[in-house]
Amino acid sequence: MEELKIILENLDWSPLLISLKTGFAATVISFFLGIYGAYRAMKTSPLKKSILDGLLTLPLALPPTVAGFFLLLVFSKRRPAGSFLYHTLGIQVVQSQAGCVIAALVIAFPLMYRTARAAFEQVDINLIYAARTLGMSEARIFWKIAVPCAGPGIASGTMLTFARALGEYGATSMLAGNIPGKTATISQKIAMVMQDGDFRTAGIWALIVILIAFLILVLMNLAAGKKNRMVKRW
Repeated sequence: MEELKIILENLDWSPLLISLKTGFAATVISFFLGIYGAYRAMKTSPLKKSILDGLLTLPLALPPTVAGFFLLLVFSKRRPAGSFLYHTLGIQVVQSQAGCVIAALVIAFPLMYRTARAAFEQVDINLIYAARTLGMSEARIFWKIAVPCAGPGIASGTMLTFARALGEYGATSMLAGNIPGKTATISQKIAMVMQDGDFRTAGIWALIVILIAFLILVLMNLAAGKKNRMVKRW
């Protein structure tokens, strides 16, 4: 017990802070892009919807290292996009915190999109038709009717997206590297200390991740329970 206390006192908490910041930033971006893309997909033809679904959910089917490889090709300083960002805007993506966010965003976004789309599909279409009959604009229908009705599902998707972004490893390692205090996330820290044979420290970080994941699952269950209660009252 005394040894565990010493380890906790000397533990570098920067991987947790980096992971939380990366997960939060990727989740916020995924939230807005995900619900917008999901709602727009509902209004397209079946063929366009299938193609859009394939493009937006492709990172979910790819190994994270493959996604990280293509991200590295895109944002490298030797490539047009990476060169423009670095030399024109002064933004370095490779081996930076921006790279952490982009990698987590690409990997976690499909979960937000798919969950939001499934939530929108459960919205009663008659409510949309009634709102249009009353003269409401599409933007107001979206924010006043579609989003609130799909709220519990969107909330679950948001928490699931955060959990995925928090634990991302493969693409982040490829694009952002493993720089202590800058891009080293919890997942990378666990892999690094495991290579050094420090199983005790790896176990502490693994326990922290488990506790965070458990909390997210509890919140998801509460959101699902709220949705069920709303359906019963209806």
